[in-house]
Amino acid sequence: MDLQLKGKRALVTGSSSGIGQATARVLAAEGATVVVHGRDPDKAHNVTQEIRKAGGQALMVVGDLSTDAGAKKVATYALAELGSIDILVNNAGVPEFTGWMDTTADQWAAIYNNNVVSMVRMIRLVLPKMKEQRWGRIIQIGSVVAWQPFAAKPHYCAARAAVLNLTVSLSRELAETGITVNTVSPGVILTPPARRYFLEMARQHGWEEDWKVIEKKVLEHRLYNPTGRLGIPEDVAHLIAFLASPRARYINGSNYRIDGGATGNMN
Repeated sequence: MDLQLKGKRALVTGSSSGIGQATARVLAAEGATVVVHGRDPDKAHNVTQEIRKAGGQALMVVGDLSTDAGAKKVATYALAELGSIDILVNNAGVPEFTGWMDTTADQWAAIYNNNVVSMVRMIRLVLPKMKEQRWGRIIQIGSVVAWQPFAAKPHYCAARAAVLNLTVSLSRELAETGITVNTVSPGVILTPPARRYFLEMARQHGWEEDWKVIEKKVLEHRLYNPTGRLGIPEDVAHLIAFLASPRARYINGSNYRIDGGATGNMN
């Protein structure tokens, strides 16, 4: 299927690794010009070069979206280079693994800033041009912990729940503008940090170091899902690319869970 993304302009925040990196690659492969964003200039540069070597069009920008100045720097660069942004993928976020009683009020505020307010900053900065052209796609990357939270990292789980609310509210604010707003909520995905975590788990349990064996053990003991495998970043990226396309014009204010069926939820 042609996703009709040729000529579209996309900004993918946090695209120097993991799901963001896969998303930038997929959008570029579909014909979009992609702005690769990250905090680490070397990683962002490497992703940009990989896309270009594969025949895609990509630019890069470095900036800290947890501050007004950092977000403005990123958006100003993207808008100056491309004229407008058709697709904003709000992927950048920061997890933190602490429990209820060892998470301070300041940490709650910081996590909310990094995982929710950072998205709000980017939306407010790119939205005026989207409204002018009467077409756009805004996609938040959330998490299944938004509705099935852990006891641990309560501030992170709560922030992810706020993202779902933000998406629905914004979709209504932008009624009949040609701009749609949706959330994609992955379960556990084999990003580099997740893979390192499972490799360490394998060493602690004395499992074989063969990845197929490790994945089977993880599914048996920790993360069963009906697909019988763990998700990879490209699984999420392909869903994002569809939602970013003109073909998804009737999908709006929605949340798409992508976890292989692991979460016990009908939505």
